Amino acid sequence: MFRPLALSLAALLSSTAVAQARECAKSPGNVLEVCVDVEGGRALYSVMRRGTEILAPAELGLSFDGEQSARFSAIGNPRRSSVDTSWEQPWGEQRVIRDRHNELIVTLTGDTSLNAHVDVTFRIFDDGIGFRYGYASIPAGQAVKVTADRTQFRPVGSYQAWWYQALGQERDEYLYTQTDARRITLAETPLTLKGANGLYLSFHEAALVDFPSMLLAGNGTGTLTASLMPWPDGVAARKTGSFTTPWRTVLIGDTPGALADSRIELNLNEPNKLGDVSYFKPGKYVGVWWEMHLKHSTWGSGYRHGANTENVKRYIDFAAKNGFDGVLVEGWNQGWDGDWIANGDKFSFTKSYPDFDAPGLSAYAKSKSVALIGHNETGGAVVNYEAQLEDAMAFYAKLGVHVVKTGYVHHSGDIVDADGGLQWFAGQYMVRHNLKVAQVAAKYRIAIDAHEPVKDTGLRRTWPNMISREGARGQEFNAWGIPTNPPEHLAILPFTRMLGGPMDFTPGIFDLAHGQTDVTLRVQSTLATQLAEYVVLYSPVQMAADLPENYDVRPDAFQFIRDVPTDWETSRTLQAEIGDFVVVARQQRGGAGEWYLGAITDENMRTLSQPLDFLAPGKRYEAQIYADAPGADYRTNPTAYRIEKRIVTRADTLTLALAAGGGTAIRFRSLD
Repeated sequence: MFRPLALSLAALLSSTAVAQARECAKSPGNVLEVCVDVEGGRALYSVMRRGTEILAPAELGLSFDGEQSARFSAIGNPRRSSVDTSWEQPWGEQRVIRDRHNELIVTLTGDTSLNAHVDVTFRIFDDGIGFRYGYASIPAGQAVKVTADRTQFRPVGSYQAWWYQALGQERDEYLYTQTDARRITLAETPLTLKGANGLYLSFHEAALVDFPSMLLAGNGTGTLTASLMPWPDGVAARKTGSFTTPWRTVLIGDTPGALADSRIELNLNEPNKLGDVSYFKPGKYVGVWWEMHLKHSTWGSGYRHGANTENVKRYIDFAAKNGFDGVLVEGWNQGWDGDWIANGDKFSFTKSYPDFDAPGLSAYAKSKSVALIGHNETGGAVVNYEAQLEDAMAFYAKLGVHVVKTGYVHHSGDIVDADGGLQWFAGQYMVRHNLKVAQVAAKYRIAIDAHEPVKDTGLRRTWPNMISREGARGQEFNAWGIPTNPPEHLAILPFTRMLGGPMDFTPGIFDLAHGQTDVTLRVQSTLATQLAEYVVLYSPVQMAADLPENYDVRPDAFQFIRDVPTDWETSRTLQAEIGDFVVVARQQRGGAGEWYLGAITDENMRTLSQPLDFLAPGKRYEAQIYADAPGADYRTNPTAYRIEKRIVTRADTLTLALAAGGGTAIRFRSLD
């Protein structure tokens, strides 16, 4: 009589036991293993690599207003799947990308209403992991406030870190410092570490949509805890109804190049939502820009106004002569006079200064097979920009402009919202704004190159009109002398900032001293390094940033800038040590065509031996080599370069002699 009840009780006990169990999953090649369990009210995950623990058990989950002390009691309902597929980018550093991962989804059971059922999804690749939280049980229409992200990362062992203090007034435009990882206080991501065991890790996020940017707070022992850029009232994120968070990511490799060549960030983003984006063509541009940083002309109106019709025509002619696609013009629109950073709300995005003939210049550029690149500097006055956003994009579309550079020059925590609150530059408010700009631009077949942006998290896969971003100390700092970027900066960027995505660094300065005698006030590189930047620092839009007359002085070196493409079939980081040197090779999009190589070193001269085994078998190539000349040195002789040609095959090895602060750029032209 009581047997069915006994069976039900047994089934219940069995179910409870399963719910309490630890769940693990491995990567497709059995390189990584992730395990999840619940202990002492905390949900924990850990990561093993080839049988060795590399991330110790660390906490998972979010806290909500009124539920900060939520505790988890069980883990269950494991769901597993595997993916091995490929997809093609419309443009990018690699045309075809393989997505090969195993997925584990578990449900955490908590003791509060919002954390009662939390899905945690892990995607495990051979070169890293991504995980995110899903709150599907929150009723539609219910508003919730996220107060904290409890996610932790606990590297096992001793690590060095490359980082800068987050929440500085200049956003992400700081130099990196290298310290023991235990000295991290609050760092921006991507945050890259090198272990005493030779392992490299980088922590970041992917698919940052409608959520605040994640920072990482250190506790002095090596544990890193997520910290979200808050709203003015201290709330981290505001959500309504069910939602999923961005992916928290960890890249893991034996070399710096393994991090740089990972495609996890892109694979964790959703496929293209825009469809045809053929209106955007990767390419190179010049512009009315560097001359203003050098104070040869001004953004504001007057007799020294740079964005005047005749001056812009000069740049259009130069672009057409040299096969460039675009001409950027800054300072064309009304609002630049006076303290424009403090008065960004005075900008008009459709009214030009009287000496700038927008329709006439657009027609002139078109007649030369060149296009204008638009510029919308907001001064951080987001409310003013959003009020004009549709009109601004319609204005550009009418002129035939397909790329717009945006800017948000303002102190990072002082962006005023519609209610008068002060917002961080990458809090949820600005994350929403940046995506809104890209979405409105897409309606008008316009791509966005964002400066002073929210950091890149691979969204270019989903919205491929988000083509490039700044988000680090770029070339402009080399004009200001405060001081300028040291040589090691270029050997750090590929393994930190650029793990997020393309950077509009604006390379190619030939007048390296630009009137300065103190090396810390001028460009701290050799001229050959400036050429190598086009290969090492990826962007689908690359600027030839110097003045046209400076390129005319050295047409032989300028030839490399004319030749180098900005869209690639594949990319490989051949050898590197973070902050010391880097060598990158990229194959021109189309497969069997040309290869390009860029090598850059820090302040130390060094000689590197580089095998050419990336070249196609059975083919001969003409290696057009742009290198530092004997005696070149970024401090004393930065413009000494040599150009030579050699016939090579993949069986050859080149010796790269890099001067202090130097580099090498090579074009491999197929002869077969």
